[in-house]
Amino acid sequence: MTINVKYDIIVIGAGIVGLGTALKLLEKSPNLRLLILEKEGEIAKHQTGNNSGVIHSGLYYKPGSLKATNCINGYHMLVDFCQKQDIPFELCGKVVVATSEEEIPLLDNLEKRGAENGLQNIKPLNREELKEYEPHVNGVKGIFVPQTGIVDYKLVSQKYAELIQTSGGSIHFDEKVINITTGSDGCHVETSKSGYQSTLVVNCAGLYSDKVAKFTNQKLDVKIIPFRGEYYKLSKEKEYLVKNLIYPVPDPNFPFLGVHFTRMAKGGVEAGPNAVLAFQREGYKKSDINLSELAESLAWPGFQKVAMKYWKTGFGEMYRSFSKAAFTKALQKLLPEITENDLVEGGAGVRAQACDRNGGLIDDFLIIENEHAINVCNAPSPAATSSLSIGDTVSDLVLKRF
Repeated sequence: MTINVKYDIIVIGAGIVGLGTALKLLEKSPNLRLLILEKEGEIAKHQTGNNSGVIHSGLYYKPGSLKATNCINGYHMLVDFCQKQDIPFELCGKVVVATSEEEIPLLDNLEKRGAENGLQNIKPLNREELKEYEPHVNGVKGIFVPQTGIVDYKLVSQKYAELIQTSGGSIHFDEKVINITTGSDGCHVETSKSGYQSTLVVNCAGLYSDKVAKFTNQKLDVKIIPFRGEYYKLSKEKEYLVKNLIYPVPDPNFPFLGVHFTRMAKGGVEAGPNAVLAFQREGYKKSDINLSELAESLAWPGFQKVAMKYWKTGFGEMYRSFSKAAFTKALQKLLPEITENDLVEGGAGVRAQACDRNGGLIDDFLIIENEHAINVCNAPSPAATSSLSIGDTVSDLVLKRF
């Protein structure tokens, strides 16, 4: 392998987490020779470019967890960044809605958790007050969370990339990492086009983060299981039914938030998503199947345990994927006026969900270090909101090595 240039740091992946990490590294250490390798021809093509554009508040996450601390810090850093860089955003707030009496204790716990995480001015809402925020919603009780907002994360990522390049960092596109070998002189990174050497590798490869981690961690005990989230959009005539963001009370035993309504920064209202196993890691359509990747997911002992545990919920999610009527029925719990005819096909995203060998769907962000690499192996939502804070955390780990 011919080595082109020696770098201090090579970041793998130009999604919002990789870009946020690179930006923070260059802010703290402007003389670093830094390269980002991206297998696609553009930045933010996968998880970042297909998410719903919500600026998350940190309401849901276990106090003290990486998700909680990075989301709350990241929220403030992101809002500050958007203000300074003139990136449009809006802090419109959201309502979380209990649609039955049984959900009220879970909603109350959520309100307490928000307070424990430092969120101020969360407002409890009775049935009548809910209608003031969202006139068409169905609920017996709710909370209003003012810190939630909307933004176009592709625009945020483009600004990160621009600042990285003006700070001396480089981004090479269409270079898929196919191997990493290590030695006394650091890391040798082989791509589909070329070869590079660096002192340290930072792996932010998202849906392929486990594959990249295995180059330097042979005994990695987690696997990325891809879950596709499919959305509908409200027809233009029915967008008035949703003022801002409407969320259900999440099932505490399932790591997805459930179907909800999101007014988008680019216009329109999304409804969804469901959460179904994707048959390939970048499988955005039902017809996208990669047999070897699917076999890997199905053969992973941890996924088999997850499937046994959540089979009933998973079957319901799969049924909604193929039945617009069933999807509509799930949405009607929150907005009874919605009909099938009000929904037009929307997009889909794929979530990289790390699963351990024992059947744990890893809830927190997961960063695995070794001598030669720092691997961000689990960074699903709220990673976009948290991107600058994750970048802060990872860059501190990197700079300890220099």
